[in-house]
Amino acid sequence: MKTRNLIRYAIVVAAIVIPVVAFYVWQIFKTPNVNTRSEQDFYLYIPTRSATFETVMDTLKAHELVKDEMSFRLLAKQMKYPQLVKPGRYRIKPNMNNRDVLTMLRAGDQAPLKITFNNVRLKSQLVGKIGNKFEFDSTAFAALLNDPETARFYGFTPETIVAMFLPNTYEIFWNTTPRKLMGRMKSEYDAFWNADRQAKAAALGLTPVEVMTLASIVQGETQKPDEKPRVAGVYLNRLRLGMLLQADPTVIYALQDFGIRRLLFKHLTYDSPYNTYRYKGLPPGPINLPDATSIDAVLNPEQHDYLYFCASPEFNGYHIFARNAQEHAANARLYQQALNQRGNR
Repeated sequence: MKTRNLIRYAIVVAAIVIPVVAFYVWQIFKTPNVNTRSEQDFYLYIPTRSATFETVMDTLKAHELVKDEMSFRLLAKQMKYPQLVKPGRYRIKPNMNNRDVLTMLRAGDQAPLKITFNNVRLKSQLVGKIGNKFEFDSTAFAALLNDPETARFYGFTPETIVAMFLPNTYEIFWNTTPRKLMGRMKSEYDAFWNADRQAKAAALGLTPVEVMTLASIVQGETQKPDEKPRVAGVYLNRLRLGMLLQADPTVIYALQDFGIRRLLFKHLTYDSPYNTYRYKGLPPGPINLPDATSIDAVLNPEQHDYLYFCASPEFNGYHIFARNAQEHAANARLYQQALNQRGNR
């Protein structure tokens, strides 16, 4: 009799416990267990120096992300995640379940950062694009940019290393080191400078860095893509003839005063290797980060015999070109008259 009662009791208990356990197991594996605020994605940062399971748990608890901590810990232990914690930046979506979160974290399936390099003239501005976006301190990145040994390793000088950073948007992991970032940019640079572009540079008698330096001047002169090959042709003609480039953007760069609207004689006499009114040939390095349209304009210049240009009196962003100093002087007078009519003195 007692045995029967025990069996019945066991059956009743099992009927209660098994569904409960099954339901809890279901919760562990399948039930959403993440509660991000405002139903927005949450980015979990796991620092390299403290990439431990308890650090991850502390962050999750601090932001009240995990509803059921016990179920999360149980599955984490089963999946051996405490021994496989990987640093990085991870995107946690609203209502993810334990398994999805832990599978992502254990695999190191990071959400990359998007970083854009454009509108850069100075190294300090390039460093500013990095800012505090990455785990590393931007001062470490700045130190690499100014280090002669680092520049030499990548095939540049401290003056030309900025050429390695082609304007574009890149996806990079948050815990990337400064050197890995430099290596990534060198890979992008090498891919851009394919055999076709290198052959075109060689045909012009220029190295890729010299092309980019000239492209930076072209970009400083005009924002019109259809005019860039013509401007490039002017400077290439001047280089071939041994003339001074006399490029206003190089003087502005030398002065480090980007608010100057009209250059004066005192500006043109400023002593700097970047002042192409005083020194022949190209400046020591790029004066900005030239984009692909500017670089390709130099590699595919318009063939002409223009040696001069000045802003169009129509103020449309374009320029008027001249073959000699007399034509240029006449064009400059037209532009000056137009300025005077506008009251710009």
